[in-house]
Amino acid sequence: MSNELVTRENNEGVKSFFLSLDRLALIMERLFTSRRPTLNGESFYTDKELSEKLKISRRSLQDYRNEGRIPYIQLGGKILYRSSDIEKLLEDGYKGKFK
Repeated sequence: MSNELVTRENNEGVKSFFLSLDRLALIMERLFTSRRPTLNGESFYTDKELSEKLKISRRSLQDYRNEGRIPYIQLGGKILYRSSDIEKLLEDGYKGKFK
């Protein structure tokens, strides 16, 4: 049994561990800085975000709005969609498998 002091400089396992912690801290910092605050616990999507999330065009979103198929909020020229409205819309449209 050795009484050698294990440090970041003389042990590759410890060095690798601390590098992983540094990467994790960087990722968490990016997550928290890109996170938008919510309003009364509700988060909102922009046109661009929702079209990417649903994998449909922004033009299709506009058609859905015009047809009254998708709820939205308009503030000035900005269109916003409540995340809870979108989740409900998707749940209501869910079709189970046929027998």
